[in-house]
Amino acid sequence: MQLGTYFAGLARYHAWATARLLDEHLVHLSDAQWHRDCHLFFHSVHHTVNHLLVTDNIWFARLAEGVSPRLPLDTELYHERDPLVSALGAAVQRWSPWLAGLDATRFDGDLVYTRSDGQPMCIPFAYALGHAFNHPTHHRGQISAALTGMGRPAPVLDWPYLMLQEARGA
Repeated sequence: MQLGTYFAGLARYHAWATARLLDEHLVHLSDAQWHRDCHLFFHSVHHTVNHLLVTDNIWFARLAEGVSPRLPLDTELYHERDPLVSALGAAVQRWSPWLAGLDATRFDGDLVYTRSDGQPMCIPFAYALGHAFNHPTHHRGQISAALTGMGRPAPVLDWPYLMLQEARGA
């Protein structure tokens, strides 16, 4: 399998898993549950979803646009739930079209960027892209744990379920 095909699959998974979490599970939280301190790294579901949007924006800017936003990782981009959910839903959709136009040789190069704290970095491009898709998986898992801690069902977000869904044409 070529890296482009693999990363195209990860981009689809990223959008699918985020949509399932937002549209099928988080939509049912009360405002109190949405803002409750669940002892996550970013405390609440609200702040964790904000972090997901911040980091998606940062990594997309670095990888696709060649710029390095210097934005604190705990930035609250939206205080209200609806615009936050809408913005994250839109953000995860931009990866697939961008990847479709990416030259395959780019995967063999490096990504030079500046971290949010100002430190210059140079890492393999493919590893950086992998991180852009792996990092939100970690935080979706934290939110899933918060949901179960609230007595709510956690979403099934395993990548093979997307593959089955795609194979069925659903």
